[in-house]
Amino acid sequence: MILFAFAAAIAKDPAPQKITDDVKSSSVTVTEEFVQKAFGDSCTLLKGPKPWKGDFDGDGVEDIAIPARCKNPLEDQAEYGFKAIDPYGDFYGYGNVKVTSEFGSQDPDMKGISVLVIHGAGPEAWRSETPKAKYLLINLPYKTLSVKKMQMRKKKITAIYLEEQREGDGIVSAVYWDGKKYKYDPVGANFE
Repeated sequence: MILFAFAAAIAKDPAPQKITDDVKSSSVTVTEEFVQKAFGDSCTLLKGPKPWKGDFDGDGVEDIAIPARCKNPLEDQAEYGFKAIDPYGDFYGYGNVKVTSEFGSQDPDMKGISVLVIHGAGPEAWRSETPKAKYLLINLPYKTLSVKKMQMRKKKITAIYLEEQREGDGIVSAVYWDGKKYKYDPVGANFE
């Protein structure tokens, strides 16, 4: 039933939205400049899916997930203080980012697709000059993102839901923080 509601929500939002519509504050807007300041010049905003806010790590401070395209996820890791990870590859048995970052997508439109996650710190949350943590999630084959609650054992957590871009599959999956790292979970089929 939840997947049906998720699929219906995706179907109602066919038009791409401006990146800055949902994610504004008095001092920070998610722009190309913001992304490159936080993750380096190899990352650019992805047109179409919009950034989503939520408390991904469960600390009560707002975080953000930003759809992006990154040419070389390992290039700026040390300089910009983020960690490149591959929860998708990890789920399927091999998440070594040094290796999986070299895998090329068969579809040129999917090459370099990433999700940039900033865990907020203090009253400015994700907008802080020194956020709690930054992650670059690679190899997630998505065409849209959303943020929803997910039941994990007896606890509800905030997860990043992905409508995957695979031929004819209509797969919906989730990426969530387990307390130590981001994990990928193929939730099921999209019942349109």
